[in-house]
Amino acid sequence: MNPFEAVLKSLAEAGNMGWEILWPLILGFLLSAIVQAVVRTERITRLMSGTSPRALAVSAGLGAASSSCSYAAVALARSLFRKGASFTSAMVFEIASTNLVVELGIILAIALGWQFTLAEFIAGPIMIVFVALMFRLWLRRKIVDAARAQADKGVAGSMEGHAGMDMSVQGDGPFLRRLLSRAGLTATSRYFVMDWAAVLRDIVLGLLIAGAFAALVPKAWLQTLFFAKDPVLAFVLGPLIGPLIAVVSFVCSVGNVPLAAVLWNGGISFGGVMSFIFADLIIIPILLIYRRYYGTRAMLLIAGVFYLAMAAAGYVIELVFTPLGLVPAQRHAAVLEATISWNYTTFLDIAFLVIAGALLVLFFRSGSGPMLRAMGGSPEPGHAGVEA
Repeated sequence: MNPFEAVLKSLAEAGNMGWEILWPLILGFLLSAIVQAVVRTERITRLMSGTSPRALAVSAGLGAASSSCSYAAVALARSLFRKGASFTSAMVFEIASTNLVVELGIILAIALGWQFTLAEFIAGPIMIVFVALMFRLWLRRKIVDAARAQADKGVAGSMEGHAGMDMSVQGDGPFLRRLLSRAGLTATSRYFVMDWAAVLRDIVLGLLIAGAFAALVPKAWLQTLFFAKDPVLAFVLGPLIGPLIAVVSFVCSVGNVPLAAVLWNGGISFGGVMSFIFADLIIIPILLIYRRYYGTRAMLLIAGVFYLAMAAAGYVIELVFTPLGLVPAQRHAAVLEATISWNYTTFLDIAFLVIAGALLVLFFRSGSGPMLRAMGGSPEPGHAGVEA
């Protein structure tokens, strides 16, 4: 295969994957936007000031409701930490915001199977418990104080503007009435467009990397790397190797699902897939952001704790799912087998593209276009607390 053919094959694989997951992505971000538009969060952020089970549960719930791309989640976690949330609660929020979200669950079900979606919502809380326990053991007061001092310096990140925007509907009233009001629809369009703008780069990058892997990396090579023919070694090494691949792939959020499908087809263990998916918060660019936000010692602690927790969660979920018969026997990820044709996927893609187009039109007609500029830095005056 010459280089030109290799590029074309990689792009074709990426295009097929993108078309297969397009409607679930739009649906996931739409549901996320609806929740963010009508659920006020400032009333419960004060409950994140401790490390009690209740505080961590609130942090996880708030994170899941504030579905974000990894970069925005990291920026928002820093903002919550600066406003009084405990360091552990901020990290739990971060994990939930990228790994316990509806769009990831939908994409996993379409691309890999419902078993992976179930595993996400079971292994995610397991990872959170491990993180909380390890921070209780190893997080020293002087590290927290140094991290807070560094965070209070106001160093801006690439997603600081997005994280600082509160665009939810003000006031009380029935859920549907607030959602279907002019303010509710406008807020929904704002969250939908802003979340897409934040994560689009990672989705495209993830598809390109997964397309190149699928087209160019021999399946036999992956099976050797993951010891696919030795179940014991595959179980032991999968959750350790998975996060390391994520770290160097530079892909985060839902953008790593196509590559997870390639790794699953290539022979990585079930637990290895889950640990890979959870590792979106320790990719190299985000580790550098941690260092800028909290200092070197805190960054190293976060990296070590997260790695151990996601590997441990991978082991636990495979140990639980295997005897229950919930680990898929076949390795034929739907997202890798699909081709673009006139089937239900195409019709759903078209339908949801129409919905996305309508929200995009509403976004710009409401005068929200300047908000996109605020994603590169601190929110512009009037945007940080903008009312729909």
